[in-house]
Amino acid sequence: MHIDRIMLWWIRCIGVNFGRNGDNLPSPQNVVSLYKKCGIKLLRLFEPNPDILEALKGSNLQVSLGVKNGDVQSLASSKEAANQWVNTNVTPYKGDVNFKWIVLGNEIIPGAEGIYATQAMKNIKDAINSIGLTKTIVTASFYMPGITTSYPPSAGAFTKDVVNVMKDVTAYLLQTGAPLMVNVYPYYAYTSNPKDIKLEYATFQTTNTVVVDGGLSYSNLFDAMVDSVYAALGKINAGNVSLVIGETVWPTAGNEPYSSKENAKTYNKNLIQYVQSGKGTPKKPNQTIDVFIFAMFNENQKTTGIEQNWGLFYPNMSHVYPLLNC
Repeated sequence: MHIDRIMLWWIRCIGVNFGRNGDNLPSPQNVVSLYKKCGIKLLRLFEPNPDILEALKGSNLQVSLGVKNGDVQSLASSKEAANQWVNTNVTPYKGDVNFKWIVLGNEIIPGAEGIYATQAMKNIKDAINSIGLTKTIVTASFYMPGITTSYPPSAGAFTKDVVNVMKDVTAYLLQTGAPLMVNVYPYYAYTSNPKDIKLEYATFQTTNTVVVDGGLSYSNLFDAMVDSVYAALGKINAGNVSLVIGETVWPTAGNEPYSSKENAKTYNKNLIQYVQSGKGTPKKPNQTIDVFIFAMFNENQKTTGIEQNWGLFYPNMSHVYPLLNC
């Protein structure tokens, strides 16, 4: 195996987000073909798109379909709204597209719409059950500003403004057995404190213990951040809620020297190997986590800087840096 390229066909738990904030992106058919060519099994859409859903028919990709944040309140307000959303965005494709997840919002917690997440999940779950998709997982999206601190991991707790929302959300997730979707970016934690956080710790390059927290030892920042979420869940009696990582990656440009193709390649290569090992985190050993890399393409309609430089591919479908053997 070439040191700079990793085959993904044997990786069951890694997916890639398909962001759409670009005016020069490939056609949906070409994008689906690229996912399949690269052996990527999981695809996340942030909102429904008929052309993409049509292209996904018969692809066998496992799809995470998002609900726009602005639609969550209306979906929570009535079962009729949820039924209409499902009948428009899921029903026409249900026999040919593998909907593994329906995700209420992106980084909706913390946020003003977060209070509507639980009822919206209930209404959407009832709607998809009514069309026979009883195995499709319904969840909501959380991100790290909703945690008071991630150091040490055991100190993790939800902020005062989201703790009651998270109690409601996790009570429902425990009822249905669904995981919570969490966006985790070691890049941001590292760049906020590069004096104390080493690049090697943030990019899975250390094998020795860097942080000791009680009886647990940490050799990478990703584990520490994920376990801070698990710690927060435990403090609201939701310790049995599992996680799926909705976004994680390292940018290739826009904030040098921290952002670079070399750092991005190192982070993603080591992330893939870490996930495939199935070892879990120190707090949850042997509990595998599905992980979505953000994102498939550089998107030129996002804010200038790092926001335009998260992609694995350029819009012409050439590699931004060598990672996938496709």
